[in-house]
Amino acid sequence: MRVSRAQAEENRDRVIDVASRLFREHGFDGIGLKDLMKGAGLTQGGFYKQFASKDDLAALASRRAMESATRRWSAAASDNDDALEAVMAFYLSTDHMGEKAEGCPLVALGSDAARQNAEVRRPFEDGVRAHFEVLEELVGGAKTSDASSKAMAILSLMVGAVTLSRIMEDEDLSQAILDAATGQVRRIAGEHTSKTPS
Repeated sequence: MRVSRAQAEENRDRVIDVASRLFREHGFDGIGLKDLMKGAGLTQGGFYKQFASKDDLAALASRRAMESATRRWSAAASDNDDALEAVMAFYLSTDHMGEKAEGCPLVALGSDAARQNAEVRRPFEDGVRAHFEVLEELVGGAKTSDASSKAMAILSLMVGAVTLSRIMEDEDLSQAILDAATGQVRRIAGEHTSKTPS
């Protein structure tokens, strides 16, 4: 039975959404096309009608995951008096740490993405830049070198903390890593790096 163009687009969109979650849960190489398509409720036979390759799907799914992550940051920041605290509260939480399929793609796929081709790495680079922009606004309000360097340090610290906390089987140590990162993010955000000339 022939699928309508609208249905084909809907199917393609569903595969990208499912792949976005399944790649974060299993890694790019941890799941095959058959299981990706099955997760979307489709057969593997239709894959090449919708995507040029698995890398093509990985790039699209990564872009969707990064855009979703940036929206979550912006949403957390928009409804709070202290936007950075709100972002930290959700990002450096045990709930987020446990979100394998829905959580941060930088944590779930960062080291994996670094080994992929440029097509797959590009959405991550764009996403990192978008996260930097959000953080620059939160710590500096303007594009200054101080706000930019703080944003880089904060994102690196938060992604690293969630990554390490996921590795730990010791729940107390896992929580201590998240708590330590929260304290250091506050310190970095509050630091004034401008020095008075002597």
